[in-house]
Parts: sequence; structure tokens; C-alpha cells
Amino acid sequence: MSQPSPAPVSLDLASLDLPPLDPAAAWVACRHRIVRAARKSGRDPATVHLTAVSKTQPWSAIAPVLAAGQTVFGENRVQEAQARWGERRQGLELRLIGPLQSNKAREAVALFDVIETLDRPRLAAALVQAMEKLGVTPRLYVQVNTGEEPQKAGVIPSELPAFLALCRSTYGLTLEGLMCIPPADAPPGPHFALLAKLARRHGLDRLSMGMSGDYEIAIRHGATDVRIGSALFGARPPTPVAAG
Repeated sequence: MSQPSPAPVSLDLASLDLPPLDPAAAWVACRHRIVRAARKSGRDPATVHLTAVSKTQPWSAIAPVLAAGQTVFGENRVQEAQARWGERRQGLELRLIGPLQSNKAREAVALFDVIETLDRPRLAAALVQAMEKLGVTPRLYVQVNTGEEPQKAGVIPSELPAFLALCRSTYGLTLEGLMCIPPADAPPGPHFALLAKLARRHGLDRLSMGMSGDYEIAIRHGATDVRIGSALFGARPPTPVAAG
């Protein structure tokens, strides 16, 4: 006589007392996955660089990753980055990976080694002015809105040739690469492939694409810089709403 099947058990993961993510161990695991993905794609793993997305994270989460050997960090906001890294800049590379207001260009140029979100003429002009005044030249990536999403920053692909020409000829900027954030509800592969095609067409060597959930796919499509946050630090704390 057969026994009745046990009733399914509903498991509430939020109620479990799970240990917190160990950022140092997560960093090692991510680096191993980057190496594996690069080799699987026939690429030299040394050509893929990890940007640890430290935005909104407490120092208690960032410090173990820094101690493990990570030296490249990505931030979304100029003021937050100034507060976090102002006294800790030596030996590190800071990347601005969030939208930049033109009136913050001087502060961004003074702080960041790489600005990945150049996307409009007004910002290009502000960056040139800031670089001339400060005598420093951060490396620049153009953000491309591959999904042509109206709520998202970035140059749409059809307007990229004219924008690159403007940056290079009118403003005299040296551009290093392209960056994109694919639509959240779309497979990322076609967007990564498009960005790689655009970079080849316009003589750009660097591709900042791929985040915690899809960086291995991005590596397959030629990413040189992957931006990893939650896979290292866990879910980000909610961003406080600014007053005023």
C-alpha cells in the first residue's frame, strides 16, 4: 500500500537566521568566475577587470574587499564618494558609474580616475572646463542607452556617431570606451553585443558592461570592465531620500 506524499513545506527564507555574506569570500568567488568565463570565451582573464560597486555600502562591508586586494571601486554620487574615499584615495582607482550633473563636473574630475557616464554635449563642455582648470584628465567612457529607454541616461545608438565626433573634434576629448546598462526586463546578451559592435566601429577598446546577475554573459561579448555590487556585498541598503 503506497504511502501518501508529504505535504509541501513552505520555507520563509526571510525568517531564517542566515549568516551574512562574507564580502572577502564573495570577492574571491567572483574573481574565479571572471577567470573561468574569460577562459571559456577564449580570452585572457587579465583583460577583464572587476569594479567593486561600493555605492551606498557601509565601510564595514567595503573594508574586507579592500583588504583582500580589490583596488577599483565604483560610485554613483560625487558627494557620497567624497565622504567615503576622500582620506583613502592612495593606491585606488575610483570610477563614477552614475549620472553626473554638469554642475558637479569639477568635483568629479578632481576625485575620479574614470568617468563612465558622459552622455551629452553640456557635460562634455563642463568636463573640458574642469580638466583645464584642474590640470587632470580622468579617462572617459560614453554611456550608451542601448534599450533607448526614456527614463535612462545615455546616448541612443543612432546618435552615437555624431556625439563621439563632437567630443573628439569640438571638445578635443580622448575617449576610452563605452558603457551600458541593459533594460532590466530584457535579455542582456543582445545589448552587450550591440555595445561591442559600436565600440569596434568607432575605434574604442574598452567596454564597461555586465553587473552581478549577468557579468559572465558580458565577458562572453567582450566586456573589459564588469561592475559587481550585490554579488560582493549583498543587497544594497535603501538609498535615503534627499531633503528639499
